[in-house]
Amino acid sequence: MKIFQVERTLVSTNRIAEMEHKPLLVVREREGGTPMVAIDPVGCKPGDWVVCVGSSAARDATGVKGFPSDLTIVGIIDHWEG
Repeated sequence: MKIFQVERTLVSTNRIAEMEHKPLLVVREREGGTPMVAIDPVGCKPGDWVVCVGSSAARDATGVKGFPSDLTIVGIIDHWEG
């Protein structure tokens, strides 16, 4: 698991069917980190600090074993002084 901060939503109207309509967010590990795209099944907003999982755990966290995700948000951090 890693801690990221949500920067903004990512709009992608054309997707493969397996992605359904789950929201996509741009997240970043602290300032200066590389931006990444994460699946958001929990309902985050820009500025939130979140816990993410990657690899096969990211697919499992979406609730669908075959979901095409390498990064999924699994929780919103209530207090973080990153």
